[in-house]
Amino acid sequence: QVHLVESGGGLVQPGGSLRLSCAASGLSLYYYSIAWFRKAPGEEREAVSLFLSNNGSTYYTDSVKGRFTISNDNAQNTVYLQMNKLKPEDTAEYYCAAAPPAIAAMTWPGDHGMDYWGKGTLVAVSS
Repeated sequence: QVHLVESGGGLVQPGGSLRLSCAASGLSLYYYSIAWFRKAPGEEREAVSLFLSNNGSTYYTDSVKGRFTISNDNAQNTVYLQMNKLKPEDTAEYYCAAAPPAIAAMTWPGDHGMDYWGKGTLVAVSS
């Protein structure tokens, strides 16, 4: 059975940093790619970042470029999202999702190609 478990969310002041983790079990991140999505209250879910496991390519939505960094640790079967210079508009529930890399790349930044989802971790940016 596949599980994706997010962690690392919390309350942080504007300009601060958080590192989110997405720990996978039941599938190997050698063969599945991980994307991060977020959903703010009253807003549609949006793509944040994607790490392609087949070639190491990374993708970011424009609003987080230069501030967020996605990375993976295959030994730990975990993908990380380092979030720096956080802004109040980054406040959202953050979810990781998994799909084969070809599907993930083809459907990015959409979410309809993702096979598995975590339950989310809340990030709140406020002074």
